[in-house]
Amino acid sequence: MAGYNEIRGLRVKYLSADPSNAENGQVWYNSTSGNLRVQGIGASAWVSTSLLPTGKYYGSGAGSQTAAIIFAGLSSAPTLSPATYHYNGSGWSNGGNINTGRRSTGGTGTETAALCVGGFPDPVGNKTEEYNGSSWTETGNLPRQGHGMGTFGTEPAAFACGGGTSSATTTVDVYNGSSWTSGTAMSTARFAAQGGGTTSAGLIFGGDPGFGAGSSATESWNGSSWTTLATMNTGRTDFAGGGTQTAALGWAGRSSGPTDSIKTESWDGTSWTEQANYPTGTNAPQGSSGPATSTAAVAAGGAAPGPVATANEYNFSTSTFTAGAWSSGGALGTSSYMGANAQQAPQDAALYFGGYRGSAYNGTQAYNGSSWTAGGNLATARYTLGGAGIQTAALAFGGNSGSPTTATEEYNGSSWTGGGAMSTSRSQIFGIGLQTAGLAAGGQTTPSGLDNTEEYGGTSWTSGGALNTARYGNKGAGTQTAGLVMGGVQSPPTISNDTEEYNGTSWTSVNDMLNPSFNSAAGGAQTAALQFGGQTGTSTGGAQTNGTTGYDGTSWSTRPSMATTRSQLGGSSGTSNTAGIAMGGTPGPSGVTTTEEFTGATSVAGPASNITTS
Repeated sequence: MAGYNEIRGLRVKYLSADPSNAENGQVWYNSTSGNLRVQGIGASAWVSTSLLPTGKYYGSGAGSQTAAIIFAGLSSAPTLSPATYHYNGSGWSNGGNINTGRRSTGGTGTETAALCVGGFPDPVGNKTEEYNGSSWTETGNLPRQGHGMGTFGTEPAAFACGGGTSSATTTVDVYNGSSWTSGTAMSTARFAAQGGGTTSAGLIFGGDPGFGAGSSATESWNGSSWTTLATMNTGRTDFAGGGTQTAALGWAGRSSGPTDSIKTESWDGTSWTEQANYPTGTNAPQGSSGPATSTAAVAAGGAAPGPVATANEYNFSTSTFTAGAWSSGGALGTSSYMGANAQQAPQDAALYFGGYRGSAYNGTQAYNGSSWTAGGNLATARYTLGGAGIQTAALAFGGNSGSPTTATEEYNGSSWTGGGAMSTSRSQIFGIGLQTAGLAAGGQTTPSGLDNTEEYGGTSWTSGGALNTARYGNKGAGTQTAGLVMGGVQSPPTISNDTEEYNGTSWTSVNDMLNPSFNSAAGGAQTAALQFGGQTGTSTGGAQTNGTTGYDGTSWSTRPSMATTRSQLGGSSGTSNTAGIAMGGTPGPSGVTTTEEFTGATSVAGPASNITTS
């Protein structure tokens, strides 16, 4: 930042109003208010974000903060992980596996054009694979065995620097899109370094010169030779980083011996500056700051000391970034599980009804954003029922009242009245849509799941298109003409991860959930859904979970987990996936009263401030 002597005497813009596109640190005089103003100086911060599907470490990363991948590494020592995970700025989803599982790989490029280079154990240290956004293809082998190589460039033009098999090296190899050739050696031998930039303007920094201590050395490549530059403030190895020759970022890792580092440093082309510390000491994390920035990054996994699934985002901005998270809400007045809720009801106007408390329950509870109050009782006490609508115009149907029922009831905000009976009695059912345009699909009458769909028009039910996969204990989101169904139990005891979309006439199978699930909660729209809690595993005996996933109309990805592990809960997220609510559920013979609220990630621009004599 410029000091007083550097800016003294310079002209300040004279404006009648604050500029709408002010840059970080910009100064001007507002003639209307009579104030000298400055756009807030940026600050750095790490914030936690959605967990990885599975913890891993000693892998690689590529891409940017909002379009990243991590790949290879260890899921637990000595188990190698071939998995690729995509990050979309909110959560992680599965990508295509690499062909050869390995760790300590080099990685560079973008989410849709990445390279995985070298690795351990031998003899896979010469392997190269290219990623196209969905699958990996093996291509030309390196002229040497090695792991811990620092890399920069993209899929068709990249450098692999240093690394080795038994000692750090200065070796450099150059990739042309199909094969490798030897390049000009670096000045400093290093292992497990990081890099950024292009094949004509690259940067290598950090690493381990002797398999033990972290290096602070930095050098740049100008297309023909290497130049030694200013050192990092903290030498480190087994860390993560990226960027360009003039704007790079490095974080976490080990500084010396077994000591994990929390330090983050940014490079401006001339020097390194310490930024906000990484949340916890972690070595061998994976991540990317993108091919063109030192102000935004995503980091995931690592060892502390075993594999972790935590992920964090880095931002340097005048804006305030808040990651998505669950927080505590007001407790239910009466504990319950296996109840239903008005699916389209928002977080601050939710409705929960029915359920089980040692026997079928008929209670109704309404939420105002902070607390629950009792509403009118259902005429038919029942559990594992379906629900639709909003707080003042809700629909309850099906469920178990001693046996599966066809009973339908409508709620007006204070009391329930009878509606048209369903054609098929069923329990373990889900519902979506509105009171006058509801949808029910799946469920069970016998131990097997149903595939039939029914549509409610405000007075009666009619048949809709059949599910491709019969199921019960499934959940859904959306509307009568744009519905989404997920998970459930297929042929008992097998849990499903199948997802289907409804267009008002027929169901179409789309991308599977990350994990099989049943007895969860869900809400939102067909193209912006949220699913949370339930049971997961290979069968109905699977463990309860606090996991959360989101659907974007194409694929599922992780979201921050709830604080409370539970299944058979109620929950909705209105008509989006940015403001959800979870209530009740098991464990406990009568369920729990726990309520949690989900808020999606937000970014608020920092305001301009008046400059004072202080």
